[in-house]
Amino acid sequence: MKLKDKYVLITGASGGIGRAISLELLESGAKVVGLSRTPVKLKSNAERYFSYSTDLLNLEKAEIVLKKIISEHPKINALVSNAGFGEFKPLENFSLKQIREFISLNLVSHIMVSQKLIKHFKTQKGGEIVIMGSEAGLSGKRKSTLYSAAKFGLRGFSEALRDEVSSSDIRVSLISPGLVRTNFFEKLDFEPGYSDKNAIEPADIAQVVCQIFLTRQGTIIEEVRLSPAKRVINFGKK
Repeated sequence: MKLKDKYVLITGASGGIGRAISLELLESGAKVVGLSRTPVKLKSNAERYFSYSTDLLNLEKAEIVLKKIISEHPKINALVSNAGFGEFKPLENFSLKQIREFISLNLVSHIMVSQKLIKHFKTQKGGEIVIMGSEAGLSGKRKSTLYSAAKFGLRGFSEALRDEVSSSDIRVSLISPGLVRTNFFEKLDFEPGYSDKNAIEPADIAQVVCQIFLTRQGTIIEEVRLSPAKRVINFGKK
């Protein structure tokens, strides 16, 4: 029960990285509020898991749901901002609507959720924010113009936010993983290689989140970068 004092809101909690983080935190004694497009039921430690649904593409409705969550769970003291999706193709192949929605979910929604939680954390005299970035926020590649734009934005946002809220005892950390073996690749034409050394597992990231929360309050883990031991990508799987 190492994290029994943590009450964590996780966005994108329904699958992949978000679900793995939820389960790891619950196993460590934390309470978890999961926010996703569809409600989530967990059999493990269900009495400490609270599910809410909203589409973060609709920022106005999502803001209302967040206010409800904070009202019903005033002891929330941590956020894992994880929601997002990927689409990789030449920039000219995106419509204006697709560009807006992509940046809205992968960047703007993280900013909005963080804003609401910061106001709450300041009333509690402290809190923690972990933002899920990507190696795409470190180096831009072809066909990832929008994804890199969003992830570079998140990296700059987390750095500036960390400096802005440090005097309020709010810690901000960024996790920047490489390829993670999740359903993220279901609708894409590539995926990590089949070896367990070709991709990061969601449980690896979940353990990093727990370690960030366990770190002494006087220390801030600013950024964690994770990479597969061997980088192999399978293309043309569609």
